[in-house]
Amino acid sequence: MIASSNTTAPMGEQAHAGEAQLAALRAELDETDGLLLETLRRRLDVCVRIGHHKKAYGVPMMQPQRIGVVQGRAAAFAARHGISPAFLRRLYELIIQETCRLEEDIIGPTPGA
Repeated sequence: MIASSNTTAPMGEQAHAGEAQLAALRAELDETDGLLLETLRRRLDVCVRIGHHKKAYGVPMMQPQRIGVVQGRAAAFAARHGISPAFLRRLYELIIQETCRLEEDIIGPTPGA
C-alpha cells in the first residue's frame, strides 16, 4: 500500500479536535457574555444615578428625545456592523423599559401614567 501525500488525522482525532475547538469557542462566548452582562449592570447603575439626579432637580422621568438619540445611535451601530437594526431596536426597547422602571422606582410614577 502506498501512503498518500494528503494525510489526514483519523476520524477520532478530528472529532476530538473539533470538540476542543467548540469548547474554546464556547469559553470565548461565555467570556463575552460576562462582559455583556457587566456592561449592562454598569449601564443600569448609571441610569439609577440619573434617576436620583432627576429627582433631586425636578427633571421629568420621561425624556422622549433622549430615547430617540439612544435608538438612533443603536441603529447607526447596527448599520456599521452588519447587525439587524430590528434586533437592536427590540433589545434597546427592553433596556429602556427597565431603565424607566428603575427611574420610576426612584422618582415615582409619571403623572397621568
